[in-house]
Amino acid sequence: MSRLAVVCGGSRGIGRAVARLLSSRGCRVAVLSRDLEAARAAVASLEGGDHVALSCDVSQEQEVKTTFEKILKSCGKISYLVNSAGINRDGLLLRQKASDMRPLLEVNLLGSMLTCKAALPGMMHTPGAGMLNMGSVVGLKGRAGQSVYSGSKAGLEGFTRSLAKEVASRGVRVNMLVPGFIRTDMTAGLQESASQLLPIPLGRVGEVEEVAQAALFLLLSPYVTGQALLVDGGVSLNM
Repeated sequence: MSRLAVVCGGSRGIGRAVARLLSSRGCRVAVLSRDLEAARAAVASLEGGDHVALSCDVSQEQEVKTTFEKILKSCGKISYLVNSAGINRDGLLLRQKASDMRPLLEVNLLGSMLTCKAALPGMMHTPGAGMLNMGSVVGLKGRAGQSVYSGSKAGLEGFTRSLAKEVASRGVRVNMLVPGFIRTDMTAGLQESASQLLPIPLGRVGEVEEVAQAALFLLLSPYVTGQALLVDGGVSLNM
């Protein structure tokens, strides 16, 4: 039977590109999104059949637990988990309210922790299982006006490296992908300023399909774990 991949935040952007690539490689894909209709639209665009769309807010513990129990019961054991769900609300820290900060931490950081926890019991009994968390070059290098977002992604790196050590003996690999400025809905307002303020050595913003190729490498590489792979066109060299 083909391997099952769960892509959180798979209805758009990088997550959707990763879901498409996994389906093209013969995986069954479960696309998770807070927007069920968007998840269904993403599933309709995948190659092959037997894919599933599910509504799930990754920041809600009980919702995550229920969703992953449903996946295990109806789809079987998970081979690959991709955490691509994320949000961003830019602003200087002095102008941020706690109510603005919490959603970023709950979705970007806690959400990945909850989905990894929910998926682990089955993945520890699945040969070749791999997890992939979606970071950001801002989390590694920092950027004014994105301190809270940066903190959520920096925390994700520490979580990824620590979890990799916890579960390596059980054969589960955990890695992190670190995109730079990629052409998505989330970065639409940043692309022009990014190109001006931080010249990208390769001369352009990246495309989601290019990030998906790197995601596939980390998911399938049997001897790579605890790593954070930059996919940023060299922009980190200028930060």
